[in-house]
Order: sequence, then C-alpha cells, then structure tokens
Amino acid sequence: MAKRIAEARRAGNDVVVVVSAMGDTTDELIDLAQQVTPLPPQREMDILLTAGERISMSLLAMAITNLGVRAKSFTGQQAGLITDAVHGKARIVDVVPHRIRETVEKGHVAIVAGFQASRSRRTT
Repeated sequence: MAKRIAEARRAGNDVVVVVSAMGDTTDELIDLAQQVTPLPPQREMDILLTAGERISMSLLAMAITNLGVRAKSFTGQQAGLITDAVHGKARIVDVVPHRIRETVEKGHVAIVAGFQASRSRRTT
C-alpha cells in the first residue's frame, strides 16, 4: 500500500489516506477488554479501540517516508473530525481540516486514523 500511495503522490496527486486497524487488532483489543471486565464502559472501549488505527497510521507514515515521500499521520482529533457525544456510535457533526490542508499543500501525504474524532463541545 505504501508503494501505491508514494507513486500517486509522485504523479502529482494530492493524497489523503484514511486507515483502519490491521488484521485482527480490533478483535484482540475487544478480547483484552473482556478479560478485564464483562461490561467495559463504552467511553473506555472507544479509547482502547483507537489504538489499532494509531498503530496503522504511524507505520504507514514511516513506510511512505522510507520510500522518499513525506507523510504525516493524524488522529481523528488532529485531523479536525468532530462528532457528537454518543460513545460507541458517534456521528460526525463537523470537519475542520486545517492541518490536513496544510500538509497536502506542502506536498506531503496526509494519513488519518479512522474510527476516531474529537467530541463536540456543543450542548444540544
């Protein structure tokens, strides 16, 4: 995947990639949580499950950079994704992609972790 992304960037395309956790990472994290408690709090599950995406985004950025193309990874919060406050099934309510735009304008690949965002501070 890193080679295809690097080729796309070298061809002059602006590239933003959204990644998920690798393989069975999410299932393994769920299993770990259930070993700790049969009913883990949903907020803590949300935080735990973002670990897989963080691993993917960092490793992909490293692989792309190793191919000679600059890449920068972002968590959902860093990317400007804002959701409602419903843990376990949040919906995106806004996107403020300043950091992503700046990265792409510099000619770098932006890599965004899926399955995460920042909770909206709005009250409804």
